[in-house]
Amino acid sequence: MDKTAFEGWLESVSATFLSLSDQQRNQCLDQLISLSGAAQLRHLSNGLETLLKRDFLRLLPLELAFYLLRWLDPQTLLTCCLVCKQWNKVISSCTEVWQSVCRELGWRIDESIQDAAHWKGVYLKAKLRMMQLKDQEAFETSSLIGHSARVYALYYKDGLLCTVFSVDYNDELDVLVSGSADFTVKVWSLSAGACLNTLTGHTEWVTKVILQRSEVESMVHSPGDYILLSADKYEIKVWPLGREINCMCLKTLSVSEDRSISLQPRLQFDGRYIICSSDLGVYQWDFASFEILRVIKMEDPANLSLLSFGEVFALLFDNHFLYVMDLRTESVSGRWPLPAYRKSKRGSSFLAGVTSWLNGLDGGNDSGLVFATSMPDHSIHLVLWKENG
Repeated sequence: MDKTAFEGWLESVSATFLSLSDQQRNQCLDQLISLSGAAQLRHLSNGLETLLKRDFLRLLPLELAFYLLRWLDPQTLLTCCLVCKQWNKVISSCTEVWQSVCRELGWRIDESIQDAAHWKGVYLKAKLRMMQLKDQEAFETSSLIGHSARVYALYYKDGLLCTVFSVDYNDELDVLVSGSADFTVKVWSLSAGACLNTLTGHTEWVTKVILQRSEVESMVHSPGDYILLSADKYEIKVWPLGREINCMCLKTLSVSEDRSISLQPRLQFDGRYIICSSDLGVYQWDFASFEILRVIKMEDPANLSLLSFGEVFALLFDNHFLYVMDLRTESVSGRWPLPAYRKSKRGSSFLAGVTSWLNGLDGGNDSGLVFATSMPDHSIHLVLWKENG
């Protein structure tokens, strides 16, 4: 049959086919399939796959495919990577998708890295680390042995763990500050070793002092100003500490006017927020306004103490466990058993180690010291991140 005759025949058959019922059309197709050879059946199979199993990852522009993928949960994304090589290639090349799922786990994202494979790897490590936290497998323990008497206080900075009493210092100002059981805060000259000023106003032991630059502005301080915080059992006092050294108290913070609620000696200040735990829970103050932004209530706040507080996670502990709390949900992500240690009421015998991971894990800052405390046998008990998370 020549081309012209065939086209005329095909048009006639098509018109007749469209006039048939569904059942009659099916019978026609069955008849044609029975008369077909291998080449026709292969052609039919390829055509049906395209018509009935439309692959949106192949048909859609990459931008639209990436947009749709962002609506899938991480586990579904990983499952989709197993469908075929093409799907794995497309899904594994979407940087925003993998950055997004990393953020959901509390991982810090460096926007300058646009390698999707890198972020997929980071997510897989992040998922493993979060599972280890949940299953109590994220940490390991060690001990430092050498003291022949009780260790009363620990201090950690720049990777060094020391046994000293609670102080803070600043090289630029050439000052060291210290709190005392005589209810005072003293400001010392580092170079001269002389007391420059004695700050009074506390009515209890001063158990914590922090010297830090302000990062926010208010009516009484500006960004860059040096601020001294001192805390006792009931109050936190804020002092401006400049080169003139002499200063007056800017503000006194407390959680109860009648002193019925005690503060715990775990004061924290990063230049923007003041955080302190109490018998009611963990309090967060805005340093610009001195208003209470948040109170995290806990089941047993009198026995649960704050170690360190970040943007994503907080580290807390009681007499039996070390806890990692997700601050976005205020739920515990994981815990780690602790031995029977000496819990100082002044908070000097235990401390947090590296704390950058509390602002979000980045694939590298989940390493090193997490927690240290003194033990009855005069040793120092360490909790460390387990390697190869």
